[in-house]
Amino acid sequence: MLRAQGIYKSYGKLPILKGVDLTVNKGEIISIVGASGAGKSTFLHILGSLDMPDKGVVELNGIDVARLSAAKLSAFRNEHIGFIFQFHHLLPEFTALENVCIPAFIAGKEKKASEQRAKKLLDLLQVAARAEHKPAALSGGEQQRVAVARALMNNPAVILADEPSGNLDSENAIALHHLFVELRNELKQTFVIVTHNEHLAEISDRTVHMKDGMII
Repeated sequence: MLRAQGIYKSYGKLPILKGVDLTVNKGEIISIVGASGAGKSTFLHILGSLDMPDKGVVELNGIDVARLSAAKLSAFRNEHIGFIFQFHHLLPEFTALENVCIPAFIAGKEKKASEQRAKKLLDLLQVAARAEHKPAALSGGEQQRVAVARALMNNPAVILADEPSGNLDSENAIALHHLFVELRNELKQTFVIVTHNEHLAEISDRTVHMKDGMII
């Protein structure tokens, strides 16, 4: 479903990735672990087409993302890839509901249908009662659940998460980890997660270890 082959990336003369291969199957939760500086986040950004490799191929559902024009790549990313970050990146001037709707609005989807789906997602993630609240009025755990709903909005092929529980207390972190498993079971959602959290790695279907820019 998602395939990366022979991925190399350097910044200036500093090599970051040194020939990384990874295949992700539909409905799989994969954790990528390793020390800081191992290349995990760089690799995740390349998987999500936020950055391009110096060499190598990334394919999602058979589409080579490097062959897409900038405009088509942006639309493809919005439609097929969901992102979850450590610090949520919710827009402070919008409500939780509006934040969740943003990917659908970018894709040009109809407002009423988009809001209905967003409400269903917020209900699924147990934050429906907070739909009209802005991020500043939400707890850290609630903000991250809203961010997960936003990532799910366009029913993406894969969700890429970079330290999604890194800014949460232990109770909310564990709840988020089990939420990923529930979403995989209920929606057949695929996740690739960069994490330092041992609990999240343990409950994933597969753990990939990176060291010095390579999978070991």
